[in-house]
Amino acid sequence: MQIGYSGGFAESVEKVKALEKAGMDIVYVAEAYGYDAPTLMGYLAAETDSIEIASGILPVYTRTPTLIAMTAAGLDELSGGRAILGLGASGPQVIEGFHGVPYKAPIGHTREVIDICRKVWAREEPVVHDGRYYQLPLPEDEGTGLGKALKIITHPVRPRIPIHVASLGPKNVQMTAELADGWLPILFHPQKAHEVWGEDLEIGRAQRSGDLDDLDVVAGGLLAIGKEEEVAPIRGFTAGMVALYVGGMGAREKNFYNQLFTRYGYEAEAAEIQDLYLDGKKAEAAAAVPQSFLEETSLCGDEAYVADRIAQYREAGVTVLNIEPVAADLDAMAATVAKVKELIS
Repeated sequence: MQIGYSGGFAESVEKVKALEKAGMDIVYVAEAYGYDAPTLMGYLAAETDSIEIASGILPVYTRTPTLIAMTAAGLDELSGGRAILGLGASGPQVIEGFHGVPYKAPIGHTREVIDICRKVWAREEPVVHDGRYYQLPLPEDEGTGLGKALKIITHPVRPRIPIHVASLGPKNVQMTAELADGWLPILFHPQKAHEVWGEDLEIGRAQRSGDLDDLDVVAGGLLAIGKEEEVAPIRGFTAGMVALYVGGMGAREKNFYNQLFTRYGYEAEAAEIQDLYLDGKKAEAAAAVPQSFLEETSLCGDEAYVADRIAQYREAGVTVLNIEPVAADLDAMAATVAKVKELIS
């Protein structure tokens, strides 16, 4: 499941501890333009025992590749080998607006960051990288000339920390399927996923190194178990989030989520949601999100219905079910997680 970025660290930790006992396997800690993710990840590592702790995601532009590798290695040490490095490009509004860094060549940057991280963790030799976007050490004519190839001083717990990549576009998904340990798609529609991404995943997997395990596909949706009249309203909880991404996450001409919605076959709806959202009509934009999409991308219903939805996600290639449980209180949420664990097994 995902932990948000709106604060409340202590409350988040208590929630994760309860859900860990109920059988939650992985928690992803978001980072947008609030608090940083590693701070909460370290807190979680100190307060939990078995759950894997993932960044969800660290933008590749906001840190040097070696700092990303050092941070992941530190979290892996602190958690006893339970860290997952979630990477992504974020978007130009955050990267250029909040961080003041050019948003360019996201696929190339991600590819090189992955390569450098794995060199750092393996600790086989001093890290040397002569890429298009990163050069280690820095060439003499670009600095003092005193740069030296180095190994990380400490010995990482694992020479290969799992890397999950959030990607949506065709070339980015191909790169993810080639290099990453896991794929984090957003707004994943199990019945349309193969049509949109199937070919790209096949292309990437064909280039995949033999020393990598099979690619994990991490996707799911809103979860609530109960009678139809109880859970039907819950399906609409994500409408605002969908409207934010499809309508307002990026510029009118460059919104990856809007493009995805169009690829799903919702071209007219994608345009309407964006027009409304950018006009400041956020409630109307949320209301314009198709009910069919909200139902088909969630797990809200009785046990039989949720079991059927889990089977659809599995058939779509999902290997790790990413849920957002909704319940009256934390005890009920933990019970819901435990029940889903039973349904999966």
